[in-house]
Amino acid sequence: MIGGLYIAGPALSWILALMAAITFYIAPALPADSRPPPLHPAIWIWLLGMLAMLLILIAGHQLNELGTGKTIKSSIGWAKGWALLALFPLAGAALSIRPEVIYRAVCRLGLQTLFLMPFFLVAPSIGLPGLLYVSPLKVVGGSGPEYFAVILYTLEPGAGTPRWQFFAPWSPAAGMIAVVHILCALEEKHRGWRVVGVMAGLLLALLCQSRLALVALAIVWPLAFAFSRLKRAWLWFTAAPAIFLLGLFAPQINILVETAIDRFTGARADSSRVRAALGRIAVERWRNEAPWFGHAVVENGPHLVEYMPIGSHHSWFGLLFVKGLTGVVALVLPMAASMWMAARLSVDQAVGRVALSMLLTLTLYSFGENLEILSYLYWPALVLVGIAAREAALRRQRG
Repeated sequence: MIGGLYIAGPALSWILALMAAITFYIAPALPADSRPPPLHPAIWIWLLGMLAMLLILIAGHQLNELGTGKTIKSSIGWAKGWALLALFPLAGAALSIRPEVIYRAVCRLGLQTLFLMPFFLVAPSIGLPGLLYVSPLKVVGGSGPEYFAVILYTLEPGAGTPRWQFFAPWSPAAGMIAVVHILCALEEKHRGWRVVGVMAGLLLALLCQSRLALVALAIVWPLAFAFSRLKRAWLWFTAAPAIFLLGLFAPQINILVETAIDRFTGARADSSRVRAALGRIAVERWRNEAPWFGHAVVENGPHLVEYMPIGSHHSWFGLLFVKGLTGVVALVLPMAASMWMAARLSVDQAVGRVALSMLLTLTLYSFGENLEILSYLYWPALVLVGIAAREAALRRQRG
């Protein structure tokens, strides 16, 4: 209600990182059983990768002669965006954070959501304004006023139907948070809280009308569950006839997939057209103008893409345009390392499966959102990745 989420997320990440640094500093004076385990290599790769993002940013500003002022401003943006992708996993790996605390907190937030839901739903019908106000906290800076706006609903362009984004800056971002929250709520042991958390997450996913959220809900958890059961014989016996049938009916399945993709893009044809055009512009200008370190700053596109920022709605296109090929490598390596760590851990421990599902969600959404600008909202997923890395490090330590 005070528009403070965009500030709270980065502040929390740096406070937790400071606590992690203090923990490692005093570790030699602690009893052996109270010391944190050595950081897993995946966490080190996250730290190095996001530090590389800062160095790439500085190099890009120098090569494009953007000046000291813009370099400082962009560095502050890095501290509120890309840095969080390393700091939250670091906190999960270094501090004694129990995943059950995060699961329960998500479910408690879900209860709050269910209480407020009727107010959001009736707001368009009784004539309440969609935008209530923009918080004065916007003076701290950000990518735009939408990060500090308190919005009840928006109207879908063309159709005029209401669409909800709740505490996210736009509706598809609310869908991403809904997926993360549902994955957390499914791990809650108390049945009542689990029902509340899942129900709230499903309402968020449905009312934000995000196509990608529905796709993620359909494939992320089953994939993570399948990975976690690779040692079970029944999975292989079940998969064998399924794979046989898949090959037998491959042409029909291919037609169904193509039809589903056409319907997916056709559900919001204008949005799909703009996203595709933004991607083409980003790749073309990256290839011809700044292949290694990018353009350093975001630029608005032409009227064809409704003046939206080039490379927005896609982490990889955005990275290519702003940070070049080096920026893509700085994100690919920690994502791949964390995926490998979580996949291996998921076979033995539930937190590994949860971390794997979170990483699959981030991977899927990297093709529809810019991950860094929403990290202040999906940070529980990053902490859970860090907790999984801590468990993996403990397993390595035990041999």
